[in-house]
Amino acid sequence: MYRAKIKESGQSYNIGKIICLGRNYLDHIRELGNQVPDRAVIFCKPASSVIADGGTIEIPDYSEDCHHELELALLIGKSGKNIAAEKALQHIAGYGVALDLTLRDLQAELKEKGLPWEIAKGFDTACPLSDFVPADQVKNPNDIRLTLKVNGELRQEGTTAQMMRNIEQIIAETSIFYRLQPGDIILTGTPAGVSRISSGDELFGEIEQVGSLRVRVA
Repeated sequence: MYRAKIKESGQSYNIGKIICLGRNYLDHIRELGNQVPDRAVIFCKPASSVIADGGTIEIPDYSEDCHHELELALLIGKSGKNIAAEKALQHIAGYGVALDLTLRDLQAELKEKGLPWEIAKGFDTACPLSDFVPADQVKNPNDIRLTLKVNGELRQEGTTAQMMRNIEQIIAETSIFYRLQPGDIILTGTPAGVSRISSGDELFGEIEQVGSLRVRVA
């Protein structure tokens, strides 16, 4: 089982729930033609979807339209339920770089039928994930820059200041529905610029103060 590792400290966690926040950047909502949600759009990925930095993405043969989505990842280090926003940052052990890979064609088909679309998000290798930096090394997680390049070409660029819900709000709202436990990971949404990836592509994601993630597509 892949473990979430915190740099320098040597501390690591068995990965529990991977809770993902959809539609948290307005420009990304607009580029997909989605409606602005009244409350957080939350879904989960299985721990089996994680691959480490330097790993290989394997797009399933039942999809022809896999998209990249660069996201800031939160590693939970302290359990809690119905967490108050003003105490939310106390529950974060570290910050990492993640990709929320999405089978866009399968997702669209399932949404059209009114069916759940987790299988478009949770396939094997659907969650490339870096190691984490200790939480105290990130001065303000609500204002850090994210960039993603595919084959050296800039595809995504934004800052967490563009999020509709900040980190504190994300943890507070998520903890209404799920008890957060050490080893859980929260993906906080993606800025605009998502696009299709293909065999042979190399992806390089970088988040200010946090680190980088490099993976390739088989």
